[in-house]
Amino acid sequence: MERTVVVAIEEGLHARPAALFVQAAAAQPVPVTIRKSSETEDLEADSILSVMTLGAGAGTEVVLTTPGDGDDDAAALDALEAFLSQPVIA
Repeated sequence: MERTVVVAIEEGLHARPAALFVQAAAAQPVPVTIRKSSETEDLEADSILSVMTLGAGAGTEVVLTTPGDGDDDAAALDALEAFLSQPVIA
């Protein structure tokens, strides 16, 4: 299952937002990968090194992918899309 999301977080996936995103990805019931829509290499969404290396700033289109197409996969993508769609991280 795959979903394209635009990063709305003002500072992008850097420092604190990246750490919180990784934490959210690690809490999902299925593994999730992330990549910029212009790239082909999937990176582990629960790895801080991978997410920081991605260099996804505000307005960057990213693709989130799970290995299956079940309810857990959809729920994982919903949760991470909601995280990326908020402009300010509280």
